[in-house]
Amino acid sequence: MKFNVADLIDQLNTDTPVEPATLAKSLKLTNKADKQSLELALDALVRLQVVERDDNAGLLRVDQDDLIEARLRCSSKGFCFAIRDDGGDDIYIRDHQLNHAWNGDRVLVRVTREGGRRRSPEGGVQCILERATTSLLGQVERQDDQVVAIPLDDRLLANIQLPDEDAQYVQEDTVAAVVEVQLDRYPVAQFSAAGHVARQLPLNGGPAADRDLLLTKAGFHQPAPQPRAAAKSPAAKGRTDLTDQPCVLLRSWQGVEAPSLPAVHVVPHAGGSRLWIHAPAVAERVGTGSAVDQWLKDRGEALCLGQSWQPLLSSALVKASALKPGTTSEAVSVRLDIDADGELVDWEFMLSTVQPVAEVNPSHLEALANRKPKSRTVPAALKGIKDQLPQLETLQFCARTLQDRDRRQGMIQLDLSLPQIDELGDLIWADPSGRRQRWYDAINPVDPQSWLQPLLRAADRAWGLHAQAFKLPGLTITAPEPDASTLNDVAKTAIALDLPLELDDEGSPSATELLAAFDAAPQRRVLEQQLSQALTEPTIEVLVGNLSEDTVSDEPGDEDSEALASPPGVVPWCCATLHATDLINQQVLVGLLQDGKDRPSVRQKDRLNLGCKGADAKLTWALLSSSASDKLVALSSERISQRLNSRHRQAQDLHRDLIAMVQARFAEPLLNTEIEGCISGVQSYGFFVEIPPSQVEGLVHVSSLSDDWYEYRSRQNRLVGRKNRRVYQLGDPVTVRVTKVDVLRNQIDLDVITQPQDDHDQGAAEDEQTPLPVTVSLD
Repeated sequence: MKFNVADLIDQLNTDTPVEPATLAKSLKLTNKADKQSLELALDALVRLQVVERDDNAGLLRVDQDDLIEARLRCSSKGFCFAIRDDGGDDIYIRDHQLNHAWNGDRVLVRVTREGGRRRSPEGGVQCILERATTSLLGQVERQDDQVVAIPLDDRLLANIQLPDEDAQYVQEDTVAAVVEVQLDRYPVAQFSAAGHVARQLPLNGGPAADRDLLLTKAGFHQPAPQPRAAAKSPAAKGRTDLTDQPCVLLRSWQGVEAPSLPAVHVVPHAGGSRLWIHAPAVAERVGTGSAVDQWLKDRGEALCLGQSWQPLLSSALVKASALKPGTTSEAVSVRLDIDADGELVDWEFMLSTVQPVAEVNPSHLEALANRKPKSRTVPAALKGIKDQLPQLETLQFCARTLQDRDRRQGMIQLDLSLPQIDELGDLIWADPSGRRQRWYDAINPVDPQSWLQPLLRAADRAWGLHAQAFKLPGLTITAPEPDASTLNDVAKTAIALDLPLELDDEGSPSATELLAAFDAAPQRRVLEQQLSQALTEPTIEVLVGNLSEDTVSDEPGDEDSEALASPPGVVPWCCATLHATDLINQQVLVGLLQDGKDRPSVRQKDRLNLGCKGADAKLTWALLSSSASDKLVALSSERISQRLNSRHRQAQDLHRDLIAMVQARFAEPLLNTEIEGCISGVQSYGFFVEIPPSQVEGLVHVSSLSDDWYEYRSRQNRLVGRKNRRVYQLGDPVTVRVTKVDVLRNQIDLDVITQPQDDHDQGAAEDEQTPLPVTVSLD
């Protein structure tokens, strides 16, 4: 089918009937077979009471409170949960209630049993809104008289029937390749899923083959072709000429197709800093609602593949919007006045023209870091940017000030940089948008983009406040609270390591308190790794605006300042070359500056600068016409946010898989080699060891510890031998032998090389016999 149930339901509402012919036209269905598929789908939805027909055969969506939209998440053990979009409790789905839904599918769920204090609610899948899997990686086997594909993703709890001619891909002995299976039929009733082998993929074809394999696994290997449309030219009228300003580009990425980034300029101001951010003008070059606009939102974000990129923008947009030293370009800019505490004092948004004077790269910052403080000579590596050295020092002061402010506000910043492996390419550098991980990066002195990250956060924060004040729509990124049980587990580990951890009256540690305790600990890296597991993935949500004329105040200054003090989450707009979320918010920003009414009528000479802080308090007329308002509201919707969230999850999985595969490849030559590592995690089934320099993690299974029977002490997060009292705990150095490297599943098996027991192990084991001096409860 050319449509899914989610697309169909999006075209319907609860009050105005839609004719089937109109629905078919909206879904761009032209041939007879597609229209018949639509009728079958509508009949099924009517039976499920998701859709109803009125007396004139018009179609209405049924508003049912007991049907919950969710995303299915399954484990390899067969446990499945429906993750609700509204943030409610996850719903447990038993296998007989899945109704052929697979991991990642969007579904409608009906709750069949309410949850309790220690039990999740249970439910059943009523309808599959959108399939997450259209092709998959697998291995071909012959089972009885059938040829089947076994998915490599063990969260997909089904085998795929293949035609007999695909028996040629059966691997009898060793697995030298995997296949891409294209799905022809999803499981339905008594019929299992069916498909065919699209191609064979080698496992040892080099880095390019590895990237192709992972792109196929993530579903990114066949991107939609670029629309044949030229980039629009931004209007010259109403732009502020800032070409005389010596702004600079902070760039660590070296890939040819790496996205263009904003330029910055900063000067000291009133004890703090005055900062300008100049973002590439992408929104003005994309027609709202055009084919290019839809194509960009479907792509979601740019993908860093290590040594190559899959850009977000089309070739025409990349060429037109990129900021380059010595070249005049259009930009969307903001001026920020920042005090000594990192707080925003004032701001002004504007459309501008800029001309960057230099590009600062890692070699520049490395030379700057190695330069003696009072040296009068300029190293050769800094000759090209010597005129910008004072500005760089001010920039670093401003970034640190903002970073400190964010830390005081509870923002989680971890120093978990990736190893310097050539195959990781541009992944080793900080993502300036801060959205590649579930946390923000600590500043790396030689990474220009890690300095850029807090500056862009400040610009995003300013737009969030500005958009909230004007009640503008858009998309916001909200980070849920860290998992409390995981935080407690990390706290137990920290206390067992005798770290100075201070807790609140309830005995529940915050992530900020844990980070403070880790600050000077020798086990800081592994503890931060444990803490990162408590952080949940931020989600993209719709920022609901209210642009109706009846909300306009008749009196200047009549505003609800308390309600508008802090917008929900972050409202990003600076990195429209990286994320469609930023592009949508930048379209709203440009819409305000270009279409917003800056005076009540043409007879009024005085104009209101809509980009300035506090302009909303002086607004006593309708900000936008009804058509302009509708255009901005249409930019963001629940459906768009769902698709962007899905795309981002896929991109995150791809990045994690790529890093893991590169690290596993790096470990292959270490097979049967003894090497020093550090225990990075302890579980009841064994402990994980991080091996330098690739930082790859391998597992020492408890069954391989043949010198004793080891017990898992969950309170101290350690394994202790019953007889010899040997202890394995987080952060301990250990010598291991690499016994197996499974690149395909990213699994490294290790054996520990037992050393003579020292006093530390014996003392730690003896400590187990007496209670720890802790007076607070962490359970």
